[in-house]
Amino acid sequence: MISRVQLVRNIGQFDSVDAGAALALSRYVFVYAENGRGKTTLTAILRSLATGDPVPISERRRLAALNPPHVVLECSVGQSPAVFENGAWNRTFPNMTIFDDRFVNENVYSGLSVEAGHRQKLYELVLSSQGVTLNRRLQELVHRIEEHIADLRIRAAAIPLTMTGTLSVDEFCQLPALEDIDGQIQLAERSLAAAQEQDSVRDTPGFDPFVLPAFNIAAIARTLERNLPALDDAAAARVQTHFRELGRDSEAWVADGIQWIVHTETGADICPFCAQDLTQSTVIRHYRVYFGQQYAQLKQLISQALNEMNYLHPRELPAGFERAVRVATGRRQFWARFCDVPDITLDTEPLMREWQAARDGVIAVLEAKQRAPLERMEIPEAVQSAIERFAIRREIVEILNERFQDANNVIGNVKEQAAGGDSQVIMERLARLTATRARHSEEVSSLCEGYLMASAAKATTEQLRDQAKDDLEQYRASVFPRYQNAINEYLVRFNAGFRIGSVTPVDTRGGPTCNYEVVINNIPIAVAGGIPGPGEPAFRNTLSSGDRNTLALAFFLSSIDQDPSLADKLVVIDDPITSLDEHRSLTTVQQLRRLGRQASQLIILSHDKTFLSQVWRGIDKTLCTPIKIERDATGSTIAPWDVSSDSVTEHDRNHTILRSYLQNGPGHNSREVARTLRHVLEGFLRVAYPESFPPEPLVLARFRSECRQKCGTNTEILNARDCQELEDLVEYANLFHHDTNPSWQTVFINDGQLQTFTVRLLWFATRS
Repeated sequence: MISRVQLVRNIGQFDSVDAGAALALSRYVFVYAENGRGKTTLTAILRSLATGDPVPISERRRLAALNPPHVVLECSVGQSPAVFENGAWNRTFPNMTIFDDRFVNENVYSGLSVEAGHRQKLYELVLSSQGVTLNRRLQELVHRIEEHIADLRIRAAAIPLTMTGTLSVDEFCQLPALEDIDGQIQLAERSLAAAQEQDSVRDTPGFDPFVLPAFNIAAIARTLERNLPALDDAAAARVQTHFRELGRDSEAWVADGIQWIVHTETGADICPFCAQDLTQSTVIRHYRVYFGQQYAQLKQLISQALNEMNYLHPRELPAGFERAVRVATGRRQFWARFCDVPDITLDTEPLMREWQAARDGVIAVLEAKQRAPLERMEIPEAVQSAIERFAIRREIVEILNERFQDANNVIGNVKEQAAGGDSQVIMERLARLTATRARHSEEVSSLCEGYLMASAAKATTEQLRDQAKDDLEQYRASVFPRYQNAINEYLVRFNAGFRIGSVTPVDTRGGPTCNYEVVINNIPIAVAGGIPGPGEPAFRNTLSSGDRNTLALAFFLSSIDQDPSLADKLVVIDDPITSLDEHRSLTTVQQLRRLGRQASQLIILSHDKTFLSQVWRGIDKTLCTPIKIERDATGSTIAPWDVSSDSVTEHDRNHTILRSYLQNGPGHNSREVARTLRHVLEGFLRVAYPESFPPEPLVLARFRSECRQKCGTNTEILNARDCQELEDLVEYANLFHHDTNPSWQTVFINDGQLQTFTVRLLWFATRS
């Protein structure tokens, strides 16, 4: 609570006021001041203390003041006073709530209209501190999400659009890493190319194997080593020596000549050349063995070996092989666009050179064997080496053939996929793979990881926002109907003649707000956005000034009632009965008495002494500090206020004047006593006979006439004696009244006569 107003300097009407330092402020503080003396200034000081905002003070800097505003308030909380100096408070007093014109203007209406800002402020009033905390938490999370979005926008802009392709940044950053991404991209590129060239892929064959026969060294060697096993070595030697003596190719023509020997019926063998009998010839016998069936078979075997060699290794083989290599190379160039195919790095020149050397050598030795079938021969070493070198190179060709076979299997798959491939689908898959490679590149990976972390943080905040929103919705679902009921209870107490309906929260782009209806004669009038058309009922044309103030006060009191920390609150009320009628003023008095018992401190400021006196009469006066702001030279000052003297009514004061005169005797106030007689008499008659003595001008003359007319009848007001007494009292009192005696101020006053009529009037006005 505020304990003392120690100093108010250079603000509004306050030049340098420290008189408040001597006034200890209690639970109730009543501040009376005429208009323009400084009530609003004092309220502004308290508002600035509550919020820490210097503007309510700085905008009221005293005109022509040389120094800036300076305020010192002693508070019950804190060891040092609250000081406003150099445009700032050293501390604030946030546990304070204020009802004044500014509250009405900010939270309820301005002039004749309710704006969007009023309904937003009303929304916060309805929520109270707990709801405001929930709403503030929600707004903080919403603001944090906006910061996340801004951060994500910056991070997204740092990722090149050329890399994301058709994917959003979120989709791009969430692409998982893939093994062998380059291989997958290549495969997709080839699949796309194949799908786009389906006809060529369908019609282009795979690889044909390279035909490059081997040399069967073992078989050749066996052929070269063959002779005639049945011919003994001595005979074979003699025959072969004879062949050598005969010269080149002698064995061949001897073998042919044996076929011409003539066989007679007697069993003799006759030479075809000399007709001699050859039966006893040893050489002929050796020839017959030598050139027998086995010899023929051997020659046939050698001939077959030579034919097979020429068949398997024809002279045109190199040309065919070169042609096959060229074809394979061309197909490889085609299929390499669609799949993996083996490289063709064959050096055909040395390969064919080795083949040629091996072939020529083998054929040469086989032809020699053919000429001398019984001569054991071997493959020459040079030919053997050529065959071995060729075999090594041929193994490379065989390996290439195996790879071609594998490639043909892949080519078969390519053909199958190309036949049913969808270019658009493959293009999309390729684009995604390309984006995946870019996503996990060294250049972009850190950017995406940062984006994902920021996105995850945003998602977490969104979860918190959703939870906060649910908490607020649950709270609003209970508090808004309760607040509506509370407002309507106050409106009933104030006899407002209208009520509030459909108090509901509304979430808008500009923030949460509150809509409601004013219900008059069961007809709802919406108080929301939009301007009503001409002639349509609206807030501005259906509520009087008093109604609008009553509604504002009901809003304030209802929000106070819902405050769980009301017992610790300092409540400031500035002129709450503006435009209120007598009944509503009394209800306000009763509510403020109740509020003072609930809050830690209640400060009421008003220009209406009667209103403050009414509140004062119903509270514990030992807990109240009445003060007033009064004129002091050219400014205002703070002084104690004697409520008891200012709360006496005019009727009570007049009675006191008469009784004091009777008790204390005549004095300087005899004329005032004489003038007071008629006021006391009229006051008594207005209370005692309200139906016949209304508060109207010249009513006393009419009342006297009516009393005389009705005297002795069933409608008698005064009996004859009282009528006469009234006439006597009025006749004397009129001597000192300006309406009945223009020279009333100079009439001679006889003290005995005045005393007699004073006694008679008090008896008349106080009898039962």
